[in-house]
Amino acid sequence: MTPSSKRTIRCVGAVVHDSFGRLLLVRRANPPGEGMWSIPGGRVEPGETDEAAVTRELVEETGLSVTVGRLVGHVERPAPDGVFRIFDYECQVTSGVLRAGDDASDAAWVDSATLHTLPTTDGLVEALSDWNCLPRG
Repeated sequence: MTPSSKRTIRCVGAVVHDSFGRLLLVRRANPPGEGMWSIPGGRVEPGETDEAAVTRELVEETGLSVTVGRLVGHVERPAPDGVFRIFDYECQVTSGVLRAGDDASDAAWVDSATLHTLPTTDGLVEALSDWNCLPRG
């Protein structure tokens, strides 16, 4: 398979900060990235908008309902049968109680010091830094 013929899998992610400037992260329960910390997100289902996918993924993975805001950036990551094209959106929590669910084995609000101690998915910290979305503290 040549690079131009690889399947593109559209995904979304949520960049969510709390009132203290901490960043919402989940520990992935399944491949790819099993055991690694990342922002919540996943695949966009056929016929689904990015906004609907972000909203669905947040509820499934964290128990939180959000309002989806602006696109903060996008990245491409290798997939087993193609490439994940991931569009990350700024979000605000509107309701819910944080809990790990679905594809997440844990969920937490993390400050800057904690973020740098966690095993994170490849390129996460760099992308968040480029987008000025790192946690405070």
